[in-house]
Amino acid sequence: MDTQKFVLFLIFSTSMLFLWDAWQKEQNPPPPAAVTAQGPGGESSVRRQEDTPVPGEKLVSTQPGKSEPSAESADSVKISGKLESGEKIVVKTDLVVAEINTAGGDLRQLELLDHPDKEDKNKPFALLQSQYDHVYVAQSGLIGEGLPSHKTRYTTESHAYELAGGQDKIEVRLVAPEADGVRVTKIYTFHRGSYLIDVSFEVTNQGTAAIQPFSYFQMLRDSKPPVGSVFMIPTYTGAALYTEEEKFKKIEFSALDKGNASYPKNADNGWIAMLQHYFLTAWLPTDKSQREYYAKRLGENEYTAGVIVPVGQIEPGNTATVTVPLYAGPEEQSKLAAVAPGLDLTVDYGWLTVIGAPLFWLLSFYHSWTGNWGVAIILLTMSVKLAFFPLSAAGYRSMAKLRVVTPKLQRLREQHGADRQRMHQAMMDFYKTEKINPMGGCLPIVVQIPVFISLYWVLLASVELRYAPFALWIEDMSSPDPYYVLPVIMGISMFVQSKLSPPATDPIQAKVMQIMPLAFSVFFFFFPAGLVLYSLVNNILSITQQWQITRMIERAAAKSSNTPALKKK
Repeated sequence: MDTQKFVLFLIFSTSMLFLWDAWQKEQNPPPPAAVTAQGPGGESSVRRQEDTPVPGEKLVSTQPGKSEPSAESADSVKISGKLESGEKIVVKTDLVVAEINTAGGDLRQLELLDHPDKEDKNKPFALLQSQYDHVYVAQSGLIGEGLPSHKTRYTTESHAYELAGGQDKIEVRLVAPEADGVRVTKIYTFHRGSYLIDVSFEVTNQGTAAIQPFSYFQMLRDSKPPVGSVFMIPTYTGAALYTEEEKFKKIEFSALDKGNASYPKNADNGWIAMLQHYFLTAWLPTDKSQREYYAKRLGENEYTAGVIVPVGQIEPGNTATVTVPLYAGPEEQSKLAAVAPGLDLTVDYGWLTVIGAPLFWLLSFYHSWTGNWGVAIILLTMSVKLAFFPLSAAGYRSMAKLRVVTPKLQRLREQHGADRQRMHQAMMDFYKTEKINPMGGCLPIVVQIPVFISLYWVLLASVELRYAPFALWIEDMSSPDPYYVLPVIMGISMFVQSKLSPPATDPIQAKVMQIMPLAFSVFFFFFPAGLVLYSLVNNILSITQQWQITRMIERAAAKSSNTPALKKK
């Protein structure tokens, strides 16, 4: 099998796998895990799981009292179905515009001012939102008899906050109804120049008995992928968790549907997050503090993932505070590691992370040098191509030799066409005589495949390319070329490259090889411009190298074939 066939086969197989997976998810959604019951009027209704978490025995046993708190709370808001609406509190900083709702004290909307919306670049991108067709919110509360949860209605003194010049942070205080002498205040603290939001509970015990509450912090969302996703380029949307012992672990919605999700539940380190393409939210409890992670399906297309943290025992007359930061922002790879250990792993390159991370570092270096992500992609592709120059040259030499002897191979096929075994043996003898390895053009490319696949994922996962301009009409490297110029040039380059490869001796194969460049170029019409640019530059460099080596081999072959005639003359 020659190199061109091998590469096209790999691309075709991978593309078909992506298409099949997307089609299966579209045609066969996971069955609902909720229990169906008959309502009073005979109509079936979905019974929602309890969405207020309860700490497990292992976490409770770490506390002095060891009494498991009740999940009931006072002044609860109806939560079944869509979220209940209360009064809105708007907070504006230099990076975000947030909307907190007094119903549950939830963070219901979060717009990122430095990241435009995918459909309208004049609007900021809304990471968190509570719409009729899409729910993605951050919730928190306390666990214990009479304590406020995300179903409690809070009160506040102001409904509008804005970060003033010279001000480093904004503090929003929400007061819960007092019950049994316990006064609770939920506090949001927004910081200048940061996507970190501190969420705290200040608990004052004015009763006559000690209390031992637990706090929980969770993300509630549906499985709807972010706007602008291309079904042929799958990206992960779902929960993820990190601990020092088991490292980064995804918790897929499909596993929650089936009830077989596996992840570490108790630890004294780590974080839990919800991921989508380019952005994430993550609860980041303080290290060396006991916590319990959980993730579950609440109802039809509704999931939650969060963490339970003990507040500790509060004696009468005392006050305790528990704080867990929430990161809600872009997956900026150069900054995530400083926010929390392992948070940079949310930019997922899969099993090729060990290759992808250095490639992104080099890409960032070229960008810091040129100031243009498109130019940085070109320089990175050239660097990788240069690193593999000897391997590529060996492969192209083998292909060039096969191209020179193709007429002889064709004659062998014609001589032994009826006897495939004899034809195969004759071809092996021919390769041995001519000192040609028929797989010589494939093996060097196989070695390079992991690097080029990891480079593909680096370009696909980098939020830095989102709305990053290149030149002329290309204003967003993360979106397809609006005029399809790059995909068309890419298709032409694939056609040229096919002409440089050894021609197929079988007529049917020859026709397929002619159609392949056109068929595969169609996929590039849907790919982000950054990926197409990388593929195009790689193809142009490959064509240049292959053309030069092929010309040298053919000249040498022509010279050697003319030498006996000259001697005879």
